[in-house]
Amino acid sequence: MSAGGSSLFSGFRVLGLYSNHVPHAVRYHKKHREFYLVTAVGKSFHTYNVNRLGIVAISNSLPDDITCVAADRMLVFAASGRLVCAFARNKEVVMRYHGHQQEVRLLLSLGDQLISADSGGDVIVWDVQGGDMYLRLQFDPNTFDLSAMMHPSTYLNKVLLGSSQGALQLWNIKTSKLLFTFPGWSAGVTALQQSPAVDVVGIGTAAGHIIIHNIRLDETLMSFTQDWGPISSLAFRTDGPPIVACGSPQGHIAFWDLERRQLVAQQRHAHSTAIAAATFLHGEPLLVTNGADNAIKVWIFDQEGGGARLLRKRQGHSAPPTAIHHHGNDGKNILSAGHDGTLQSFSTVHERFNKNLGHGSMNKKKANKKKKGLSYEELRLPAITAFSSVAARQSDWDGIVACHRGRLAVTTWNYQKCTMGTHHLQPPFPSRDTVATAVDITSCGNFVVIGSSCGHVDAYNLQSGLHRGCYGDGRAHSGSVRGVATDTLNQMTLTTGSDWLLKFWRFKTKKQEEQLKLNAAPASMMLHRDSGMLALALDDFTLLVVDIETRRIVRKFTGHHGNINDMTFSPDGRWLVTVAMDCTIRTWDLPSGCLVDCFLVAMAPVGVSMSPTGDFLATAHVDSLGIYLWTNKSLCGLVGLRPLPADYQPSAEMLPGVTADESEQVVTSDEPDDSYKSAEQLGAELVTLSLLPESRWKSLLHLDDIKRRNKPTAPPVAPAAAPFFLPTLPGLTPRFTLPTTTEKEAQSKVLGWGSLSQSSEFSSALEAALESGSFEHPVHLLKDCGPAALSVELTCLTSEGGGSSTRLLAFIRMIGSMLSSGRDFDLAHAYLGLFLKLHLRSLSQDTVAMAALLRLSCQLEAGWAELRASFDQSLCLLSYAKSALL
Repeated sequence: MSAGGSSLFSGFRVLGLYSNHVPHAVRYHKKHREFYLVTAVGKSFHTYNVNRLGIVAISNSLPDDITCVAADRMLVFAASGRLVCAFARNKEVVMRYHGHQQEVRLLLSLGDQLISADSGGDVIVWDVQGGDMYLRLQFDPNTFDLSAMMHPSTYLNKVLLGSSQGALQLWNIKTSKLLFTFPGWSAGVTALQQSPAVDVVGIGTAAGHIIIHNIRLDETLMSFTQDWGPISSLAFRTDGPPIVACGSPQGHIAFWDLERRQLVAQQRHAHSTAIAAATFLHGEPLLVTNGADNAIKVWIFDQEGGGARLLRKRQGHSAPPTAIHHHGNDGKNILSAGHDGTLQSFSTVHERFNKNLGHGSMNKKKANKKKKGLSYEELRLPAITAFSSVAARQSDWDGIVACHRGRLAVTTWNYQKCTMGTHHLQPPFPSRDTVATAVDITSCGNFVVIGSSCGHVDAYNLQSGLHRGCYGDGRAHSGSVRGVATDTLNQMTLTTGSDWLLKFWRFKTKKQEEQLKLNAAPASMMLHRDSGMLALALDDFTLLVVDIETRRIVRKFTGHHGNINDMTFSPDGRWLVTVAMDCTIRTWDLPSGCLVDCFLVAMAPVGVSMSPTGDFLATAHVDSLGIYLWTNKSLCGLVGLRPLPADYQPSAEMLPGVTADESEQVVTSDEPDDSYKSAEQLGAELVTLSLLPESRWKSLLHLDDIKRRNKPTAPPVAPAAAPFFLPTLPGLTPRFTLPTTTEKEAQSKVLGWGSLSQSSEFSSALEAALESGSFEHPVHLLKDCGPAALSVELTCLTSEGGGSSTRLLAFIRMIGSMLSSGRDFDLAHAYLGLFLKLHLRSLSQDTVAMAALLRLSCQLEAGWAELRASFDQSLCLLSYAKSALL
């Protein structure tokens, strides 16, 4: 049978991916007044702000890996295979350019046009907005293999093309004419860069030459040569000093002074791989570099002599990780050891909390002898194969211990200082060709137990680094030690080896108590200290779970079809998650003894770690530099886990971060929205208050007092003098207004209120609602009125105000409708109170209205009775809870 991916885990995101071999692009945002950096990472690109190197956007994925990027003021262009795409807002594809028959490897943004070149010799000029092909040039790769291109400053519609044969050509892309051909310097062109001076171009060659050439006069002004191989990138400083920087395939950067024509500084090992691109920010002493070592670095020039120092960086592993573990109890940091020899910590909260503990060195005495002829590579330790970490005493001494490939000595590391520790733990009687194979730190953080390939198991004190004894008489196992572990209280030590034995030792006396014979040689071992469950991965692809209290095998799992690389327990010890070379990630339920989740991934996982809080599962994979996070669905909702059959065929699950755009398409599709929406009214016995402020309904019964308090103490006095501008009537002919009538004349012409009154919108809506039976519209009109306007509307309901007895009855039924629905409970009582205050005398003379008021009174008493019962029950429960706590 087949299933649809994992029912327990879903992809969240990837950590530690920043850059690859593709040169970056820098763009300036005028509104933000900030530089942004665009780097390619697989099938998508990331956008960082240079000020903090914080990631601001991740683009949607393309079908294939990105081969080159370019950017202008509004768009980012990325080439993937034969396709070129334009991205808006650093994320969404807004235009696709089809026309290349080979893989695109060069892009150049030039105003409203985009120039792209592929490996087959085709150069196409595109109209950016319309996507049309403006011009197509074809070159023979055997005679002119395009390797670099640039736009000379102030040269309108001109493009300078460089070839791997060494020749350069200047083209006019508007007229499609070849203007000039430069014969070159007998070496392939690898980099072209415009200098701050007009007509002057920097040219980098495959022979390591840097040529400063005037293309208008066809004259070479100066040239330099580096000893590090081809020029991988060029950059000119634009903030004053005449400096040009060139990158090399070894990761070094050289800085040349164009006035003195000499080398002024060099930055060795700026990157561990080739410099993909180097860019000076315009008008600032900052250099931005990226490389295939998965690093982005910003250098600042504030040193004497023209040297640069590292200002900020974002760096991950330059080679795939070998082992990963969560560090600490909060689950926010993941320790990762890679094939590049570094030990790094990645934060699941924010990238600014990442740490790089660096490379291990042979010892500090040798490290101090760098100047005596030892090379950089000779001082570095090989990659870490296994490590253990405890945060209990990391503020007092080293809390990380690591084994290295092919070495017997075990190194210690300090997490807080982000450096290698002070101790190299090595057995007192080392044998030849012996290496450390397993390591485990006790839960208290004071001791470490180390197993070796010759069968020795030794204990050390982490604070002093002193040897505290060995297990067994000489050797603990007759073969290589495959795993060591200690329990929570330091009462027992467990070891397993290639002799098919699992042994139980007393931690303090180092004496063996018992041993178990296994069915095959174990490959690795993992202990869950809280539950006392020990998981063993055997060479025959089976899993054993041993209870260290009863010292018996309690579970046996089969199903993997490849070497089991790593395993981890859930925080409660209920699940065991294993990863293997068969590209599956399996979750075993220990209480039921069944497989409850299984899914495939594209690359075989080599490491797995479950967060101590149980929210994330972290995995590391073959040929991938990142650490992938998977969310635990069971923490967010109910997940129905059922035992999977023996013939279960897992389906593939995409790695996190690879298909971000596809997940968004699912969200924006026409599928129904399953998000929860709260009901307008929860129950018949409950009421809902309005969201209006209290001033809109609480002061209705005190309007007379408010008006009396706000009344002025004296009437306004008219000015004695005439106004400066005499009032006129509107019109073409200027006419003055007539003098106003006296108070006596005005009073004699006053008519009755009822004869001139007109029905308001509320009164009309109230009469219409009486016929239809729906009072939502008049209630909505009253909500929009202020206290004074509300008083006027209710006053006009009587016949003296232009109303009628029908409107009074309609208002009473409106209040009854509000009480029946349970909504706007506070407004209904406030409106009813003001209504009775204004019209109680006239209502007492109307029998129909009095009957309606009596029914409304019964409704009010019934509603309050239900609320009073709910209040009493809640207060009683609250009082009982308080008394229980006291």
